[in-house]
Amino acid sequence: MKPRYGQHFLIDQHVLDRIIRYARLTDADTVLEIGGGTGNLTRKLSQAAGKVVTVEIDPYLAEGLNKITATNVTVIQGDALKVRLPYFNKVVSNLPYMISSPITFELFNYNFDYAVLMYQWEFAKRLLASPKTRDYGRVTVTVQYHASIELLETVPPDAFKPMPRVNSAIVKLTPQDPPYEVDDPDFFNHFLKAVFSQRRKKLKNSIQAAVPMLGIPPGNISTIDPGILEMRPEELAPGELARLAGMIGCEK
Repeated sequence: MKPRYGQHFLIDQHVLDRIIRYARLTDADTVLEIGGGTGNLTRKLSQAAGKVVTVEIDPYLAEGLNKITATNVTVIQGDALKVRLPYFNKVVSNLPYMISSPITFELFNYNFDYAVLMYQWEFAKRLLASPKTRDYGRVTVTVQYHASIELLETVPPDAFKPMPRVNSAIVKLTPQDPPYEVDDPDFFNHFLKAVFSQRRKKLKNSIQAAVPMLGIPPGNISTIDPGILEMRPEELAPGELARLAGMIGCEK
């Protein structure tokens, strides 16, 4: 069967078993799985957790998931980015790679203990990145604001069917109290999008170009330390970016 939504189904039983161990599931857990696919992970989750909620966008695959005989599995056929998710306290998923970024951001709208997620390796590197590195960007800053991130293992292409062209990674996200203060989260998100979409430009140029989108008077940029404005966004730590956004935003 050719996947309709770009999925790569995890078929390696050893990797599946390690995911279950990483998740440390008990009968008290209600687990959310995004992208149940052919049910390889779903079946193992049902054996380890009290309840499993699996969301699958493909109607054909959702129909197959509904045939799983375990009584503790609930299948929701729909787009995980559009449906209102029921209660869960852990997330364990082989995520469809094309929605890695938006679904990760969406999860932080819910309260949960931690998530064990399979990502494309290139995306995982962005989550784990440090300032002044090539992979550091908007995704890094946003996710590290909400959660601590742990790389559990890398996974080769032959663990999947069909095989992706790149390695994958299992990552654990544990929600945390924010490590720094953000004055206006919505403005900060727009600010990050603006400056990292032009990451090779100095901040003075990327902010100036984004003035209409950010809704700030052009003169506000003159209140910022010129030395900071000569830097590029990847040179600033997340807290420094938050302070810069707060200085610009408070002048609106």
